[in-house]
Amino acid sequence: MMLSRILRAKASQQHECGNDRARSSSRTHVGLVRKVNEDRILDRPERNLWAVADGMGGHRSGDVAAQLAIDALDALDHPTADTIVEALKGANAALYNRGHTGERRSGTTIVAASIQGHMAEIFWAGDSRAYRIRDGVLTLLTHDHSLVQELVDAGAISEEEAIRHPKANVITRALGVDDHIVIDRVQAALRDGDLILLCSDGLSRTMDTRVPRALSLQDLASLLIDRAISRDGTDNASLIIATTG
Repeated sequence: MMLSRILRAKASQQHECGNDRARSSSRTHVGLVRKVNEDRILDRPERNLWAVADGMGGHRSGDVAAQLAIDALDALDHPTADTIVEALKGANAALYNRGHTGERRSGTTIVAASIQGHMAEIFWAGDSRAYRIRDGVLTLLTHDHSLVQELVDAGAISEEEAIRHPKANVITRALGVDDHIVIDRVQAALRDGDLILLCSDGLSRTMDTRVPRALSLQDLASLLIDRAISRDGTDNASLIIATTG
């Protein structure tokens, strides 16, 4: 009880949205160590558009970079797959140019989702992740752009070793780092009752393979953010849970 009260007192910004077609719940928490929350969230169920950006702590103004990426997506009144990609490429160019015109160099990872009916399309660069939750079981939809993921793919280390690896924070792709960015995309079929979870790595590194089934979106979002902070808390942690079911 005491831990729960402490976590909720420190925390977190939270947001619940819904309309006739889509519902979502989001949370973000600065964590127990850092003074600045460099995560940013876009929670727009009325547009069937959601995103989590994680400003890169190794660069100055990571929060500015994350906000710029979110603003680029938020400017889309009627988002499509093509306009989402173009918005993220535009954000990349703006961030890259800032670093070459006297502004502070900064970058951000990004994961975004658009859900239309029973199909979700995911867009990402970096190690912010998307999962599908079906009957309480999590399926990872994205593939991290990170050094440790490359080591896992090569068979050099295990998934468990990757979590504790000393270079776990080394990202191989992010907005603002290079003048050209490739936005990876994947589609995922959804059934009635499926959920899409977007999150920063401050949450994903604490994730289990299953989550409780009989919870509202709001309660599940609160449970996951509280669990992330109690298990780790060294990083900002953010999530969005969305559904059109």
